[in-house]
Amino acid sequence: MGETEFPLKKRFIFILSIFVTAFSVVAARLVVIQVFQGPDWLRQAQGEHERRLPLEPERGAIYDRSGRIFAINVDVPSAYATPTSMRNPSLASRTLAPIIKADRISLTRKLNQRRNFVWLDRKMDPKMAETIKEKKIEGVGFVMESKRFYPKRALFGHVLGFTGLDNKGLEGIELKYDSLLRGEMGWWVMERDAHGNAVFPKGLNYIAPARGKDLYLTVDEVIQYISERALDRAVASTRAKGGTVIVMDPWNGEILAMATRPLFNPNTVRTHTPSEWRNRAIADAYEPGSTFKIVTASAALEEKLVRPDEMIDCEQGRYAVTGTIIHDHVPVGVVSFRQVIALSSNIGTAKVAARLGPEKLKSYIHAFGFGGPLGVDLLGEARGLVRGDRPWSKRSLASIAMGQEIGVTPLQMATAASTVANGGWLVVPHMVRLVKEENTGQNEREALKQTVKQVRRRVISEATAKEMVRILKGVVTESGTGVRAAVPGFSVAGKTGTAQKIDTKTGRYSQTGFISSFVGFVPAEDPVATILVIVDEPEGEGWGGSVAAPAFSTIASELLYYMKIVPSDRNDAPTDRLQTAAEVF
Repeated sequence: MGETEFPLKKRFIFILSIFVTAFSVVAARLVVIQVFQGPDWLRQAQGEHERRLPLEPERGAIYDRSGRIFAINVDVPSAYATPTSMRNPSLASRTLAPIIKADRISLTRKLNQRRNFVWLDRKMDPKMAETIKEKKIEGVGFVMESKRFYPKRALFGHVLGFTGLDNKGLEGIELKYDSLLRGEMGWWVMERDAHGNAVFPKGLNYIAPARGKDLYLTVDEVIQYISERALDRAVASTRAKGGTVIVMDPWNGEILAMATRPLFNPNTVRTHTPSEWRNRAIADAYEPGSTFKIVTASAALEEKLVRPDEMIDCEQGRYAVTGTIIHDHVPVGVVSFRQVIALSSNIGTAKVAARLGPEKLKSYIHAFGFGGPLGVDLLGEARGLVRGDRPWSKRSLASIAMGQEIGVTPLQMATAASTVANGGWLVVPHMVRLVKEENTGQNEREALKQTVKQVRRRVISEATAKEMVRILKGVVTESGTGVRAAVPGFSVAGKTGTAQKIDTKTGRYSQTGFISSFVGFVPAEDPVATILVIVDEPEGEGWGGSVAAPAFSTIASELLYYMKIVPSDRNDAPTDRLQTAAEVF
């Protein structure tokens, strides 16, 4: 009996150990699967039974400095199809193709896929969506998506830029501040049953997107409109290729208006070429011509190499430098340095530049912000072109001093003039004033960031700046080249510029292609705005004083009236024309 029980116990223990071992192996495997490999298996299962469809967040809006809307979002329909629920994809494609302007063969191929979801046309014209709905095509549905809309159309279009189909910024401010404007994506989870059919269950299958932040720009819509209208008139009247206007606050670098032509409407990007949407105010370099004499004159005064009343012989309009001849457009003899600038004498400027020498002039050129980025909060800013470390010839020194053999951007030229206007400080130009986001608790917009004035450096002394203001006021007097820039009732300081363009065929200066410009500030002694006007290749007379200066006067007059700046001569009241322009808004 005892001997029989012992083998039974052994067999029982053996069998029990096998079960325990097997159970332990299974348990260990379950632990590995559930604990260590669980997330991977869960993702795989979700991949089989779920599809995550991204939901775009509402993009933040863009406003001008006073809260006027520049860019908003509108809900438009997007059409989709579920091919697995279509009985006749070929018939559906024949019906849809002419409506959505798609290739019928490609559309048929798309609808014959065994898929639960395909886009047909996104962010479409609502009228087109209504046409499709009337056809009652099986397996076709619609969802509303957000599309970027620019209610002011071409106004400020070059600076705003545009977004793509996915609402991501592609140009301009839309691209520069895309991370702030875009917001955070949401998700719509679509489940599939055992047969692969779409199921849209209730519950936690929707993750709401987070709205983007709003931008408040330094630009003023009224000043922008005033600038664009004056630019359009100047370009049209001279049959020019294009032009640029920049208006900025010389004290803090805020850009109040920035306009370029040819026209660009961000609502119709497909009808424009890349060259038309490029912001030439910051991306294109040009030879500034005589407006650059502001830099040469400021440097010579600061270094005390010339006195304002010092008499300089301008050689009756003809002067030899290293075997070449420098000409003045109006020959003059011996005049004061003030008159050299007022009359825009190339010869007088070249003689003063010779006292400065290449190194000192180059140092002031860089100090005024040329030859490098200013740091404006826009993408695509060009550095400009300044001769490098190789020695300058005497002829190059003379040419650069009067605005040739150097490339500057319009923004650099406006900033340099602002340096004189504000007493000698180089301020960083900027475009964004405030960044705000929604405060859901109080249903208000809460400021996240406010741009503050950035001063790069002192370029010239306050005394030199004041003297330059007096000299530049002389440009707009009866004897100066910029008399047509005058504004009734206000003092104006500024400088004309006329630069020959390079003929791409000959590589030499063109005899017919000019860039006409005027840059100045008003009121001269306590300016509220620096204004730069550039007209590219006007036909006929191309002098800056006759082409760009009148546009400056128009912009300055209407701007001062809009800003309620009181004229120094109260008997010279604003005209009805100015009132009409300002009251457009």
